[in-house]
Amino acid sequence: MTVAEFSERFKKIKATGYVPSLRHGPTGIGYTLETLLGISENNDAIPDIDGAEVKAHRSNANNPITLFTFNSKAWKTEPLDAIKNYGSLDRNGRQGLYYTMSLKPNSAGLFLDVQEKEIAVRHISGKTVVAWELEAITKRFIQKLPALIYVTAFTELRDAKEYFHFYRAQLMKDVTPELLRNQFKQENILVDLRLHEKGTMARNHGTGFRAYESHLPSLFRLVLDI
Repeated sequence: MTVAEFSERFKKIKATGYVPSLRHGPTGIGYTLETLLGISENNDAIPDIDGAEVKAHRSNANNPITLFTFNSKAWKTEPLDAIKNYGSLDRNGRQGLYYTMSLKPNSAGLFLDVQEKEIAVRHISGKTVVAWELEAITKRFIQKLPALIYVTAFTELRDAKEYFHFYRAQLMKDVTPELLRNQFKQENILVDLRLHEKGTMARNHGTGFRAYESHLPSLFRLVLDI
C-alpha cells in the first residue's frame, strides 16, 4: 500500500467515527487500525506502508515505545565485568544492569554522556561502559523506522468495551544525527540497559532505545498531516 492509498483509506476510517476495538487490551488499537486498513498482522521487519511503519496512539495515553535495539560493537567494557562492577540484584535475584540512563549519574554512578559525534554510558570514574557513534545510531533508526505514519485516536469506554475514533494521521520522516543528538540531550530518547549475569557470561536482551509517544514528532524533521 502506498502512502497515497493509505491516505484515501484513512479518510473513510476517520469519517466512520467511533468503532469498537477488535481486541481487548493495549494492542487493540493497533490491531483494529490494521484490520480496518486491510493490513495482515505480522511480526516482519518490513514496513507496513511503502517505506513507512504505522503506529496507532490513544490521545489520552503517553506510553514509552521501543524504537530499536542496538548493541553491535558498542561495548567498551566486557558486559559481565560491567554487571559485576555496576549492577544490582533484579527482581529474580540475579545480578544485572537494568537501568534507564539519565544525564545525571544514577545510584551506580552511571550516566548518559552526549557528545558531538557519539553517545555513551560512562561511570563517574571516567570509565566508558558502552558507546555508539551517532551516525551508526541514525542508520539503525532509519533502518527500523524509515518513516512513520502516526495515527491518533480518541477513545471511549462503552459497557466496558473500548471504542476508537481515528481522527488524525501524520507522516513523519527525515532523521539526522544532529536532530537525534538534541533529542538525547533533552532526554526525549531513553536508553535502557537490559542485561544480567548468567553463570560465566552476560545475558544481554539488547540495549533499548525508546521514546514516549508524545515525543515521537520531535524525532523527525518533517511532520505532515495526510
